[in-house]
Amino acid sequence: MKVVNLLEFLNNSSDLYTLDYATCDNNLVNFLDLVIEEEQFTQKINLGIFYIYQTTLRKFIIVDGLNRLLSLSLLLHAICECYKKTSEKNDKAIKTIREKYLVSGERTKLRLNDKHQEIYQKIIFGERLSGKEKNSPMFILLHNFWSQIKEENLSAASIFAMLNKIIVTIADAQDIELRELYYILNRHQRSIKQLPLVKDYLISNDLGAEWDKFTKIFKNTPDTLLFFKDFFVTKFNFKHFNPDRLYENFTNYFETMLQYKSKQDIMSALLRTAKLYKNILNVNFTDDNIKKAFIQLKINNGEDTFAYI
Repeated sequence: MKVVNLLEFLNNSSDLYTLDYATCDNNLVNFLDLVIEEEQFTQKINLGIFYIYQTTLRKFIIVDGLNRLLSLSLLLHAICECYKKTSEKNDKAIKTIREKYLVSGERTKLRLNDKHQEIYQKIIFGERLSGKEKNSPMFILLHNFWSQIKEENLSAASIFAMLNKIIVTIADAQDIELRELYYILNRHQRSIKQLPLVKDYLISNDLGAEWDKFTKIFKNTPDTLLFFKDFFVTKFNFKHFNPDRLYENFTNYFETMLQYKSKQDIMSALLRTAKLYKNILNVNFTDDNIKKAFIQLKINNGEDTFAYI
């Protein structure tokens, strides 16, 4: 482990990738609140541990620390926006900030996943955002930064003086299973996405094609989670299913079954069960008596019996 200044770490990186299942919807950090509160009381602000997997000299995968890095990047962008075209000196400083901390060539240094990257990239490169995108936590935090800088008349120099106090401890995740580390660090957060973790687990077991077949059975997340709830209620004899532990339940089940079946056989059985469950949900049966029975179950709110059918 080593202690570094957070700005320095960002400057010394060319590419900062995030895990496919990492989320940045919650727990963003208002650095201005943090540093202003601490300014008079300490010479250092310790933001804890960053777990990093280094791929090359200046390229890293962020296992834990995404929200803190994203928040810092949004603050730096807010500074650039607040002071652009105010003076030639400021414009030169803004160019330096962007090249050192925000962009790498024609791309953002920080690379998020899917929809998050699209919004983040639009923000950093000044592209128009939709109304829905403006409701994202990223844009809301950015707007808060703009407002605070203006309302509190904060200079860029004073903000950087405070940011230079921020340190983090870099922990090398080189010899650790990244997905398991991510899950252990984030499993108590309700925002953690369980299905992408399951997907990554199956891909790591060369079962990506089987997962694709599974996702074609259920077209939406609620039905997928409903299937897994009823599936694991019977497999583990749960009285209550916790959707926030789906990944843990799935891997426990899979590793246990591997003692008796091949991974292909396990997935084949799961796919057969999923197809049957979809028919139950949609009352999709050719036999009229069976169809009528399931219609009656639904009319009488008997869906809690689906797990045992």
